[in-house]
Amino acid sequence: MALTVERMSAQPRFAEELELLFPEGWPGVVPPGQEVKQLVEHAHVYFSSLEIALLHDELLVGSASAVPIRWNGEPSDLPRGYTDTLSRAVVDFGSGIEPDTMAIMTTHVRPDMRGRGLIAELLIGLRELADELGFDQVIAPVRPASKALYPLTPIETFSAWTEPDGAPLDQLVRTHWRLGARIIATSPESISMTATVSEWETWTKLDLLSSGDYIIPDGLSILSVDMNQDCGTYIEPSIWMHHR
Repeated sequence: MALTVERMSAQPRFAEELELLFPEGWPGVVPPGQEVKQLVEHAHVYFSSLEIALLHDELLVGSASAVPIRWNGEPSDLPRGYTDTLSRAVVDFGSGIEPDTMAIMTTHVRPDMRGRGLIAELLIGLRELADELGFDQVIAPVRPASKALYPLTPIETFSAWTEPDGAPLDQLVRTHWRLGARIIATSPESISMTATVSEWETWTKLDLLSSGDYIIPDGLSILSVDMNQDCGTYIEPSIWMHHR
């Protein structure tokens, strides 16, 4: 399979290509909140040079994006997760702070092309871009999709679970790991979403009839519902990987 990586901006991307690449929309059970949407839009404008496309011959089969941040190399200085990474990158950009670290934010592969090692190709592409642009370090707040099987388990516990060969249990974390990345921290509150009860019922296809905690389809953690406030809050974790 002939694969090439190029900047996403290297040529026009047709709507049909992008629809095939992102048919499932935002990963997980719920769409992003307004804050995250705005940060993603800013990142797309400011950091388009850190967006790459993966081509099979001339066919767009994958994409990945990153943002630049300033990080001192210590886990205590990491952003609080996905949303805070976007925020730090945007704020640093506006403040003129010189970044030294690439934070990998997304990797997407067409559904019909999954299981072929293309995520690894995207990660390698971003690491090579980091070398080209002179970033000292490469990190990633990884969304461990298989934690949806264990929504009640703390992310600190889940991140320590391994396969018999010592590889991390989660498939995406394992892909990073097999490229040499290592887990350096966890983020229990990587991204959060608060919405009305009716909105949550629409997204989850569940009847939420009283206040309390609910296990939701594809949720990495629980949904907390407050009927008196007519709202539900979902807070999703991530796992920090350090590539070098």
